[in-house]
Amino acid sequence: MHKLSRLSSSSILRNGGSRYRGVASSISASTSQYDSTGVSDSNKSTSRWYSSITTGRSNSSHSTPKFNLRNGFYLSNRYESTSAAASDATDSPPAEKFEYQAEVSRLMDLIVHSLYSNKEVFLRELISNASDALDKLRFLSVTDPGLMKESSELDIRVQTDKDNGIITITDSGIGMTREEIVDCLGTIAQSGTAKFLKALKDSKDSGSDNNLIGQFGVGFYSAFLVADRVVVSTKSPKSEKQYVWEGEANASSYTIREETDPEKLIPRGTRLTLYLKRDDKGFAHPERVQKLVKNYSQFVSFPIYTWQEKGYTKEVEVDEDPAEVKKEGDDNQIEKKKTKTVVERYWDWELTNETKPLWLRNPKEVTTEEYNDFYKQTFNEYLEPLASSHFTTEGEVEFRSVLYVPAISPTGKDDITNPKTKNIRLYVKRVFISDDFDGELFPRYLSFVKGVVDSNDLPLNVSREILQESRIVRIMRKRLVRKAFDMILGIAMSENPEDYEKFWDNFGKNIKLGCIEDRENQKRLAPLLRFFSSQADEVMISLDEYVENMMPEQKDIYYIASDSLTSAQNAPFLEKLKEKEYEVLFLVDPIDEVAIQNLKSYKEKNFVDISKEDLDMGDKDEEKEKQIKQEFGVTCDWMKKRLGDKVASVQISNRLSSSPCVLVSGKFGWSANMERLMKAQSLGDTSSLDYMRGRRVLEINAEHAIIKNLSVACKSSPDDQEALRAIDLLYNTALISSGFTPENPAELGGKIYEMMGMALSGKWSPAMEAEVMEQSKMINGSEAAIEAEVVPVEAGTGQK
Repeated sequence: MHKLSRLSSSSILRNGGSRYRGVASSISASTSQYDSTGVSDSNKSTSRWYSSITTGRSNSSHSTPKFNLRNGFYLSNRYESTSAAASDATDSPPAEKFEYQAEVSRLMDLIVHSLYSNKEVFLRELISNASDALDKLRFLSVTDPGLMKESSELDIRVQTDKDNGIITITDSGIGMTREEIVDCLGTIAQSGTAKFLKALKDSKDSGSDNNLIGQFGVGFYSAFLVADRVVVSTKSPKSEKQYVWEGEANASSYTIREETDPEKLIPRGTRLTLYLKRDDKGFAHPERVQKLVKNYSQFVSFPIYTWQEKGYTKEVEVDEDPAEVKKEGDDNQIEKKKTKTVVERYWDWELTNETKPLWLRNPKEVTTEEYNDFYKQTFNEYLEPLASSHFTTEGEVEFRSVLYVPAISPTGKDDITNPKTKNIRLYVKRVFISDDFDGELFPRYLSFVKGVVDSNDLPLNVSREILQESRIVRIMRKRLVRKAFDMILGIAMSENPEDYEKFWDNFGKNIKLGCIEDRENQKRLAPLLRFFSSQADEVMISLDEYVENMMPEQKDIYYIASDSLTSAQNAPFLEKLKEKEYEVLFLVDPIDEVAIQNLKSYKEKNFVDISKEDLDMGDKDEEKEKQIKQEFGVTCDWMKKRLGDKVASVQISNRLSSSPCVLVSGKFGWSANMERLMKAQSLGDTSSLDYMRGRRVLEINAEHAIIKNLSVACKSSPDDQEALRAIDLLYNTALISSGFTPENPAELGGKIYEMMGMALSGKWSPAMEAEVMEQSKMINGSEAAIEAEVVPVEAGTGQK
């Protein structure tokens, strides 16, 4: 329906408001003058209208009809079923029959299957349009005070009859004349179904906003989502007569008649009576209606009352048992009558939307306690949020929002893999629309952010397609994401560092995921990252702190990825970097390495993986490197020939100081950590492992004793089996120490056991040593090669 906020006051006054008044009031429901509780209300100072339609049961506590005059209207109590509400008086004039301007069946099909994803939004639509009728009356009464002469009270009342499946929505708004009923309820905003369907298709094709409610008045027709028959009884203050519109679902015509039954006359406004379908009669339960009002229309600016059953306790006398006889001597005692407590049931109006929208208030006037209370009530939380942000965006798109960062992540949920968290509640003109989003307002890595967003620019019938295609939503998303970053950065820069530690423990993975998915905001995400390092293994540091602590000659940001903090600390790749006091970041979370690779650089400093080849530490000595290569070049070729295709090459290392060798990854291949993670993927493609594994390079430490001994063996005995087995064992050991997984662990274990046997034989037993020596003599065919001196050992002394 047309909204008042979309019209200028001058256009309404110039056109008399006939067109827009009818559209807005066609959905509204007005109150009648009958007090269905049957209780005199003469003690109340304010005037109020009550619906004449009650439940089909009589209230036992108020069985006697009472009458009262209030503001010149006759009030009575009625207990008949609401199913008789549509019956005509015997002397009422005949109803006039009208044909719809367009095919209503096509419209109904479109509403049920295209515009609304669930049926319960019918109450939201009808209440929203009732609110529009009240808004319009209040606006027009500024220039014409006589419109509100009947009563100044503006409210909405919803009454249900669960036994007969009837819902009545009543408001005291502007109402409609007979001409306005024909113009507004008999056509689709005077456009016809063909134009309506064409406009819907054109708007989707062009990607523009599908503001269907305001353009075509389909909000009223949402009543047919749940109702077979709808009766609209309306009275305009500009008309002396009250008219009744009645239509049925899938019908091609409707009727309009004059209301002549005195008991059904209302002073002003509109009353909608919905006769629900058999499968939808559950909507007529009072508690369900109250829940829907609180969910969708909690922040409507006019009071909404629902008809609820209540109770109060009272004491009643209990008849005494005649068998009980008073004892002698108690004649002078005062007789005490026995009583019991009973609950007396009655029906009365209950205010349902008591909460005022916090986001419409001035942020300077809202306290921290109020923000926290609103957060706890809205999202059913028990802990206070880490931060909140209350802001208003003006300009091309206007909306208000209050965002929160929770204290902990939801238990048993993984927001990264399940973006539908229902954490963002979208309102349009204070009417709740939906909290079921799939990344339209926030990217999934920020799905932990909770809050409310209220926009006047979106249509009430927001669907998934509208959210995906709307330019307004894209602008809203961009600004909401920036505000979320500012809020998180505020936590990081707060005086209490424990707050950000708590945030990082719960949502650190989300920020890393953002570095992968959101390239546009990587510069905002990078300062929020935290890592352990070689110089800070107990407290995480930021990238800003790392850059600040860099050595003057250091050009890059160094990191190593590993499966644990301990393995990263003991990795052989760190040896020379530690000597030079270069700090190295430890990436121990599986997502860390991918996040850093997507960032590529930070503040013009490139990220460098120290486990890959061609590591440049900025201290190259070309003369020394040339000399070492000449000395160990033959050894490197000899080792490469032995290892074959296991390595791409054998090179002299500049990153080792205490380890004999290390196995590094190719510059553009997977690191050892990434290779391990990809192998662990349950749905991974193993065929790509050989391709992405890339080249491996064995780097040797020319200063280590083992390498020097092998260099001697290469020159003197290149075919010696012991030397060749030593190369194999050296490679396998480097494979493990570098983070790779050996291809044949059993073979590696056998080689280690063999080397242990050779190293330990005879070490603690001289007799065993002599036996080994003897065997060695026999094998070599020389009896006088080595003389073994055997010294007897005294029992129990353990000494020679």
